[in-house]
Amino acid sequence: MAGGVAGGMLAEGTRQIRAGKRPKARDMLLTPANARRVADQLATMRGAAMKVGQILSMDTGDFLPRELADILARLRANARYMPPGQLDQVMSEAYGDDWESQFYGFEHKPLAAASIGQVHRAHSPDGREIVLKVQYPGVAGSIDADVDNIASLLKVSGLLPPDLDIQPLLDDAKAQLQDEADYNKEAEFLAAFGELLADDDRFLVPEVLPDLTRKTVLAMTYVGGRPIETIAELPQETRDEVMSALIELMFRELFELRLVQTDPNFANYQYDRASGKIVLLDFGATRRFKAAFVNNYRSLAKAAIAGNRKRLIAAAERVGYAMGDEDSEYRELVLELFLMALEPLQLDEPYDFARSDMTRRISARAEEVTGFRDFWQTPPTDAVYFHRKLGGMFLLASRLQARVNVHRLITPFL
Repeated sequence: MAGGVAGGMLAEGTRQIRAGKRPKARDMLLTPANARRVADQLATMRGAAMKVGQILSMDTGDFLPRELADILARLRANARYMPPGQLDQVMSEAYGDDWESQFYGFEHKPLAAASIGQVHRAHSPDGREIVLKVQYPGVAGSIDADVDNIASLLKVSGLLPPDLDIQPLLDDAKAQLQDEADYNKEAEFLAAFGELLADDDRFLVPEVLPDLTRKTVLAMTYVGGRPIETIAELPQETRDEVMSALIELMFRELFELRLVQTDPNFANYQYDRASGKIVLLDFGATRRFKAAFVNNYRSLAKAAIAGNRKRLIAAAERVGYAMGDEDSEYRELVLELFLMALEPLQLDEPYDFARSDMTRRISARAEEVTGFRDFWQTPPTDAVYFHRKLGGMFLLASRLQARVNVHRLITPFL
């Protein structure tokens, strides 16, 4: 894959030079042809490598070209299926050689496929319509190698300073992905969220079936819905209500539960038009957060809303960010990036995500950070995972062209 992308960059650079342009490395790298190469390769690799492609696919076009985002979007629900023999092997190891006798009407063609598993419909012995999330064989054993290979690509590409120690982040990523590969843990998280939202008529959560769940097969009730992106065609009021509910849930997860589903992949959300409920799927990437992080992040949000730069710097440092020396240009730059990123929280009015140019402004200012590589250090791991969720919510709200009063949603939690 790396060889093909490099060849594509060379060809694109040559084309631009002949056209009298001075090509940028970013423009040469992010071409539709290179996107196809990456998407096709990651779709066959599964595991941690494919998750990188899925995260990239959520971009709205501000950070990545629209063509690249659309091509990579195939990875969100269109991984390669297991061959029948491989599926039989996994199910036999989980339930025994006569596994098909334990289910009625097991559909061998998957309902969906993702980075570490695929989903099949069936009926349980008591007649309920269920789905079985079946893990690809070898995924758990390949996680460490996948993460190490991605890290090597980042280092070789020169995107990271050679003296930046990202090992703690890599070790945590491996541990998080190993947890995702244990479906017994996901079953616990699924049950926890089902209990949390049992009385909230805005959400639908599948019910876990403990007696049929194994480490490599997660059994749960079937909950139908359409992809969350399809509500873009519904009235503004509906889009605003859906996005408000999801953002409020994110704040509840962090500030009340300290338990956050950190994978904002759009495929994890669906919408049931008949009931008007949001369907929540896939709790494998759920992460527990330390009380200290949550309290410090609460202080950070309060300081941003108040516009108190001194308290914002102090809270960011307690979270674990390197803010640079006092009165330094670097500190002012990072402070400005923080205030931009927390912009939706600051005004007590609906934030128009569709018209926001925040990502463009952040991208432009963030390029200046490369001039201060001496200050760089590994970002705090908890912040990386929460900001992954926060960024995903922003991208989804932008895609749905929602207008949400984020300030009013977060205030009760502060």
